[in-house]
Amino acid sequence: MSDSARPEEAAVLRGLGWDDGRQAEAEALTGRGFVFGRVAVEYREHYLILTAAGERAAEVSGRFLFEAEAPADFPKVGDWVAAADFPDEGKAIIHALLPRRTILSRNAAGRRTEEQVLAANIDTIFLVQGLDLDFNVRRLERQMVTARASGAEPVVVLNKADLVPEPEAFLAEVRRALPGVEALSASALAETGLEDLRRRLRPGRTHVLIGSSGVGKSTMINKLIGRDILAVAPVREDDSKGRHTTTRRELIALPGGALLIDTPGVREFQLWESDEGMDEVFADIAALAAGCRFGDCTHTRETGCAVLAAREAGTLSEGRYQSWLKLRKELAFLERKRREKPGDDKKEWFKEIHGAVKTFRKINPKSRFRD
Repeated sequence: MSDSARPEEAAVLRGLGWDDGRQAEAEALTGRGFVFGRVAVEYREHYLILTAAGERAAEVSGRFLFEAEAPADFPKVGDWVAAADFPDEGKAIIHALLPRRTILSRNAAGRRTEEQVLAANIDTIFLVQGLDLDFNVRRLERQMVTARASGAEPVVVLNKADLVPEPEAFLAEVRRALPGVEALSASALAETGLEDLRRRLRPGRTHVLIGSSGVGKSTMINKLIGRDILAVAPVREDDSKGRHTTTRRELIALPGGALLIDTPGVREFQLWESDEGMDEVFADIAALAAGCRFGDCTHTRETGCAVLAAREAGTLSEGRYQSWLKLRKELAFLERKRREKPGDDKKEWFKEIHGAVKTFRKINPKSRFRD
């Protein structure tokens, strides 16, 4: 949407999730000749954004680059941006981000402690597991902590239901571990159970699929669209692990008006600022902890610990207790790392990003990369 958007332009952006709230947020940026668009694909140094006038290859401005303090400050798939448009060239320069309403993040892989934003402004997260050798309730708990912390609504999807005689037994296991969370089974390959999924895809809302490689996310999207737009590959028969057929996050518009983000497969999420998510996913343990004798109980060795008593009595399973303990320790370790060396990660990142920009300018000498 531009400062003087026509009704048809407004309709295009509303189809991408624009609403009255976004319009109010954009008021502070009007009068500067910007167009507003949504990030559909993030490449290494540039983006593809969707505007009312069509697709644009985009870069961030020099000022944006200078003011960004961390990788998470840069545009991510699902973000709304304000950009200077150059329609004759099919390009745009991104000058600002509109506020993110929800953020799906994890701690980035590697030694650095930094937030990696997987998707922004999402309404529903589909946690996909395959009913082959991929099914793992403990991994679902970890993913659910991240999903709850994002602010979006989580839904568990057990794909490849055609491979097991009783998929309902797996659904029951999920519901015991994650009470109150919606769960459904489907088979993208056999095209069963997809209607249940379609009913949860709401027009103008944004949905994201996350899960390990080989769980069938791309196949599922192809079936929902009705044609093959994403590459798929078979999993290995010995361990059901798949190859990364999806190599980037991408925002896709479905025929019914819903928006879907496909993501590369990830086997494990490193947590990022997930205290609220922990309290929601492990609400049973939080309730038990309220009955402990000591207010600072660690629930590992103290006398009068209600959590340990429930574990001893068998009302709290050993697997769930160990999962909770492991995730809690991981969050504590993450917090310590962030306090110990607050500046080192940022310095290392600035070297990387400025090196990338220098390389980009050499490769693209005619780029409009500027303020």
